[in-house]
Amino acid sequence: MSKSMKIKKGDLVQVISGRSQKNGGDRGKQGKVIAVFPQQGRVLVEGINRVTKHVKAGATARGTRTGGLTHTEAPIHVSNVMIVDPESKKPTRIKTRVETVERGGRQKASRVRVAVASDKDL
Repeated sequence: MSKSMKIKKGDLVQVISGRSQKNGGDRGKQGKVIAVFPQQGRVLVEGINRVTKHVKAGATARGTRTGGLTHTEAPIHVSNVMIVDPESKKPTRIKTRVETVERGGRQKASRVRVAVASDKDL
């Protein structure tokens, strides 16, 4: 899997594949990216792909009981999500545009991520 990914932490993404919401899935839902795992090609999205984990009962230092069922998000493959266009709020592809910025008398090239549908910066 490539080390560079077009999706970054904090992006608003929409799930584009998988089971539909009608059948208990997440397709069509939108959420913010919490974490990115480039080596595995996966992203962790807020409120998407929630799984139930059974945590063994224990006690904290103050004596309160812990454990039971916890609900957390599991990573989802990056090919199953698309970035949401800031203008139309619909999924869009991404392209990069190279802009030259003048800093301290020198010109420096910087890459900017751009939504293909509306041509707006992300």
